[in-house]
Amino acid sequence: MGPKTHDYDAENGALLEEQPSWQYEHRDEGPEASIPPGRSDMRMQSGSSDTGDSQPPLPVWLRESSKSFTWRWVPVRVRQVARAVVAWSKGPDPPQIQKITPFFPWIQEAPARFIENHLPKRRHKAALLAFFYFCWLLTFNLVLNHSAQAGNIEGYGKPQPIWCGASFWNAGNSCGLNGNRCRPFDNATLAFRCPANCKAVKVLNPHAVGDQEINYQSYVIGGPTEENSTIPETVYRGDSFICQAAIHSGLVGNDNGGCGVALLSGEQSTFTPTERHGIQSIGFDSSFPKSFTFVSGLSSKCVRDLRWPLLAVTCGFTTILSLCTTSPPAFFCSIFTMLFFHVGLVSDPPNHSDYASLTSLIIGRFLPAAFVAFVIYRFSVKPQQTGLTANIERTVLWLGGAWVGGLNNYTFAFIPLQRLTPHDLQVQAGARLALVLVVVLIFTIALGQAWYLRLEGRFPRYLAIYSLFVGFLLLCVVVPPLNLRIHHYVLALLLLPGTRPQTRPGLLYQGILVGLFINGVARWGFDSIMQTTVDLRGDGQLGSLLPNITAPVLGSSNITFSWSRPPHPYDGVSVLVNDVERHRWYYGEGDPSHTFYRNDEMENEYFRFGYMSGSETGDFSKAGIWETDGGFKEMESGPSK
Repeated sequence: MGPKTHDYDAENGALLEEQPSWQYEHRDEGPEASIPPGRSDMRMQSGSSDTGDSQPPLPVWLRESSKSFTWRWVPVRVRQVARAVVAWSKGPDPPQIQKITPFFPWIQEAPARFIENHLPKRRHKAALLAFFYFCWLLTFNLVLNHSAQAGNIEGYGKPQPIWCGASFWNAGNSCGLNGNRCRPFDNATLAFRCPANCKAVKVLNPHAVGDQEINYQSYVIGGPTEENSTIPETVYRGDSFICQAAIHSGLVGNDNGGCGVALLSGEQSTFTPTERHGIQSIGFDSSFPKSFTFVSGLSSKCVRDLRWPLLAVTCGFTTILSLCTTSPPAFFCSIFTMLFFHVGLVSDPPNHSDYASLTSLIIGRFLPAAFVAFVIYRFSVKPQQTGLTANIERTVLWLGGAWVGGLNNYTFAFIPLQRLTPHDLQVQAGARLALVLVVVLIFTIALGQAWYLRLEGRFPRYLAIYSLFVGFLLLCVVVPPLNLRIHHYVLALLLLPGTRPQTRPGLLYQGILVGLFINGVARWGFDSIMQTTVDLRGDGQLGSLLPNITAPVLGSSNITFSWSRPPHPYDGVSVLVNDVERHRWYYGEGDPSHTFYRNDEMENEYFRFGYMSGSETGDFSKAGIWETDGGFKEMESGPSK
């Protein structure tokens, strides 16, 4: 007797002995569906088939036989739906691979066809590409080098490049007692040069100005006292952002930056709030020891910020390349490199003191970014770009999207989502609504991309990949000491795999995401997605204890404050008057009290108190107001900074 032959049922894993042509008796699905195969009570009858050699389908009870042992607790209808969902997710058979059919192909393919006809050999194309790189580098470096020249201001020399948030004063008590660390207060000048787009800079953590809390807005205190005031008559408090004050006064333009000379003018009182040149300044109705104005009528050879001419240069070269090449690696590697250095050196550079240090920083960030770019190319860009001949459509959709994402400091600046932190979502106006709209938009786009992945038969695989992504993010959320932070580049890396299918919407989405990745890394580097509370807080409030201040004793021209002994680990108290530290007390240095005298009967004075631990200071209280009528307005609860 020879060996028995078996067939394997691929669906349920049951081994069935090979039989002659049997016809099974049909049964309804029910409890009998779970009867194991091979039992003696199986009822089968033989007979001749009226349909020739065609095999009748297996009955439901037999198809369910093996798997029903494990899943018999699941209703049959549920199992049927699950099998239908799995079959649907696998997509059509055969898969429908998405390919873009160009509009007017003879026009879109003309530049690449011209090059192919006149330079058919690979080495000729490589030489042309090398010449193209040389032309871009030469043009880019010449314009950038000219833009980097600070110029000269007659009588003041070479202006010093400063960043948009530079000021003459440090927040809190960082300038020391009476502001001595931030001297001189007057009779000094600073020749400066501002970059473009400084108007977009905002303070992202609460800053106290008297009894006001400033957040998510420009930081300029004061300005012209009258409507027709000239530039020298505009006075700003010493902690104002210099470049924003220069824009507010009209000395410097926002689009191209510019140079100027700031003149320190010592103590001033009553800084008037005004709105000029798109910036609303902040008012302050008391005195401050340091203020500044600007010198006008100077003869200068200041080179303006040339980011817009450089944008035209790089945008023009990338457009030519996109129209003339059909090679995915040549296209992606060239566009990625040119866009990365443009963003890092021109359109959204990190804060820097000179172009040499900036170039060094950007090169250091480019090397790891290039490795990640290879992964992006291998798994997202190459599958989408292979075989694509619609060069004009690719230029408009993919390259245009990449520029939109790379210039997101301009293109997405209107969205009130500066940082995806719980504090910003709770405090910033419109942040939660904007987040909801962004999530809904991303979800809608994801549904469309999932449909294309299904048509290509790749949906189950990508569903597994994104399940791993979601699981990893959830794991990051529950790590106790750290906080999850979704940066630009992280969001791009999470969404890029889903842009694989070659469709017109996919071209646009992939370009935008590549641009977001470039901007995130070139501007901020590879910041960790797991950050400590200190990293997220930055210069924000610490959440520390606040001093317990007793009711002040009021005199005719003085006021006395007393406080209790600081708790551990604090050993001192700092007192700010009009946002300047005027008294510092440590345990063991006399009574925990101090008397202040009024300098001007016509001005309010603002008092804030904070604990100290050595030279480190915690949060300050909100401001109590010593009013001009001699009364005192108690401090509201809560901290300030």
